[in-house]
Amino acid sequence: MDLFDLNGNEESAKPLAERMRANNLNEFIGQRHIVAEGSLLRRAISLDRLGSCIFWGPPGTGKTTLANIIASTTHGRFVKLNAVQSGVADVKKAVEQARSDLKMYNKRTYLMLDECHRFNKTQSDSLLPAIEQGTVILIGSTTENPYASMTPAIVSRCRVFEFKRLSEEDIKYALTRALVDKRKGLGAYKADIHEDALNHIARVAGGDLRTAYNALELAVLTTPPQADGTVKVTLADAEQSIQRKAMSYNGDAYYDYLSAFCKSLRGSDPDAALYYAMRLTEGGCDPMLIARRLVIHSSEDVGMADPNALVVATSAMYALEKTGYPEGLIPLSAAIIYVCEAPKSNAVIKAMSAAAKDAREVRDDDGVPPYLKDNSFSGRDGKANSAAYKYPHDYAGGYVEQQYLPDKLKDRVYYTPTDYGFEKTVKQRRTERKKINNEN
Repeated sequence: MDLFDLNGNEESAKPLAERMRANNLNEFIGQRHIVAEGSLLRRAISLDRLGSCIFWGPPGTGKTTLANIIASTTHGRFVKLNAVQSGVADVKKAVEQARSDLKMYNKRTYLMLDECHRFNKTQSDSLLPAIEQGTVILIGSTTENPYASMTPAIVSRCRVFEFKRLSEEDIKYALTRALVDKRKGLGAYKADIHEDALNHIARVAGGDLRTAYNALELAVLTTPPQADGTVKVTLADAEQSIQRKAMSYNGDAYYDYLSAFCKSLRGSDPDAALYYAMRLTEGGCDPMLIARRLVIHSSEDVGMADPNALVVATSAMYALEKTGYPEGLIPLSAAIIYVCEAPKSNAVIKAMSAAAKDAREVRDDDGVPPYLKDNSFSGRDGKANSAAYKYPHDYAGGYVEQQYLPDKLKDRVYYTPTDYGFEKTVKQRRTERKKINNEN
């Protein structure tokens, strides 16, 4: 066996997801809001002028793949580190080498930092000066919100690109391409996958292309070939390979159950809402879809009547994401009951819609009252404007009445609290503020 055979064996041993990684932007799947023709990121990559950035999004959405594409197209050095495995010494070594290459060869260094949210303050501080001086171009990759999980000093010096879960259409396209690719994919197996099996993998993968690739590869490799050598993958094979059953209802029933769930939340019926939620999950629906709908309805139908409903719903969605199925259904069920039992008000959604309508239709480019403007610009009478502004904390109760809306909208009232739940308290506070204003 020669060297070329060894290399071939090594390549074939890689998982399908690794073999099918895109090598250039034209092959890259998904994230059109980031890499579409003419986009900022695409222009920066093509011109080799990319600055420090952070790729943030769910697993299997292309963060590492896009970083590798940058590595293959840039003329600089490309160094990979993992925040979990690398310490301060590794960072300092990479920075020193980057500084040397920049000084001697005028070559920039791109530092790909995987799981960058795991970088502690000491590690971040060791890298910060190199980012500031342009010695290193950081490309961070994380599944956690960088604004909450990373050192603010690092985040403020990077452009954050948020990656979205891939659509079912994107995943089906990728899987279909892998099935016919004889060099990197599964084309050599002559796989014939049923349409419903392909749809099932694409849907249950939940926007994670790596999960979809792994399921497809497992299904093809473990299905015995037919007499003619073809590998026929059925829905049952797909269900076993991704460990989730196909929906036990048709598309119309799916949307009917989802609609019934949402209306049960609005109607304060926890028994019905729980039933429809469990019917959806037992039938194969991704529980995260239910959690996302719950978050929306906690604001749309509860809103300011109980602001804590949004906190409970988002906490349940986070718990479900971190603990997974089926354990995550417990906090999700608790949140469903909470949102159902909470007092209801749609005052927030009505206020938002009315304000958005005026924002679109009322054109008043210089409508901000002078005393509310930023007076640091030259040419503005900052002293006069500042004198006209009434600083609320200088008045009793920390409130004073003054016009905040533009002249064309000064009499608009978007938000009108109801008499339900916390909104009754809001209403009382408004009455108290009017009383304070009369006393002032």
